[in-house]
Amino acid sequence: MKRRDFLRNLGMAGAVSFIPVQGLQAISHIASAEQSAHPDLIALMGGSPAAMLAKAIGEAGGIGQFVKKGQTVVIKPNIGWDKGPEYAANTNPELVASLVSMCLGAGAKEVLVFDHTCDNWKLSYEHSGIEKAVQDAGGKMLPGNDENMYRSVTLPQGVTLKQAKIHQAILDCDVWFNMPVLKNHGGPKMTVSMKNLMGIVWDRRFFHANNLHQCIADIATLQKKPVLNIVDAYRTMKTNGPQGKSLSDVVETKALFVSKDMVAVDTAAIRFFNQIREMNLDEVQYLRMAQEQKVGTMDIAKLNVKRIKL
Repeated sequence: MKRRDFLRNLGMAGAVSFIPVQGLQAISHIASAEQSAHPDLIALMGGSPAAMLAKAIGEAGGIGQFVKKGQTVVIKPNIGWDKGPEYAANTNPELVASLVSMCLGAGAKEVLVFDHTCDNWKLSYEHSGIEKAVQDAGGKMLPGNDENMYRSVTLPQGVTLKQAKIHQAILDCDVWFNMPVLKNHGGPKMTVSMKNLMGIVWDRRFFHANNLHQCIADIATLQKKPVLNIVDAYRTMKTNGPQGKSLSDVVETKALFVSKDMVAVDTAAIRFFNQIREMNLDEVQYLRMAQEQKVGTMDIAKLNVKRIKL
């Protein structure tokens, strides 16, 4: 199929000049089912982080579908690295701040943001730009690098990981949002929404020593799931993840993927990534494992998918 015909069939002709690859075969794998009240998966391209998020939340039924007045809300971005936003090692600060504002606008009592960082947490919070963005939007940053902030929970559906210490902010909040950045990762090949859950866990050494892919699938069985998974692909780290070495590792892709289903949204995002750099879904083993554990589905052709170009 010619590129122009392919994009016309998607209703996106002329819409992807910012993607430095040939075509968008990733989206061709996503076939919308018969329309229901709200999409199961929303894929957006071409706008600012704030504009794409506003459109996605609107398509999902509005922020009031997820946040009620007086609730405590937690947002879990990726803030793992002492890197500026341009390196795409962490979630885009504009995206995080936009969600904070939406939640407060819906009447949330407070909006808390944290990550169990890999680099020094204070430097990661500051240099990622997320700390200032969150505070300017009215949210509150919480540290994630103190074991006293974690409590042990059981994972009855876990295969290898049977229990884990989870950050108390997740356990005590009314609702929480999972907001990863899409990027290459040397260990599990890709980090998206399920891999981002490692940032709510205290002891991650167990993951790396005991079948990393299975442990990622296991932590995704946590009973208290995010109300929405919002995958930031405004800038995408294509190589040398999870930290990156230089700006040559980064492609400006201007995309966003949103779903309640972690397996589906990760599958869609990785298929999108495959247009930047080849990434076989079979290599990202935790996708299949999580599907087998009934976390979600990789068969996004059966879902109601909404594609939007801003």
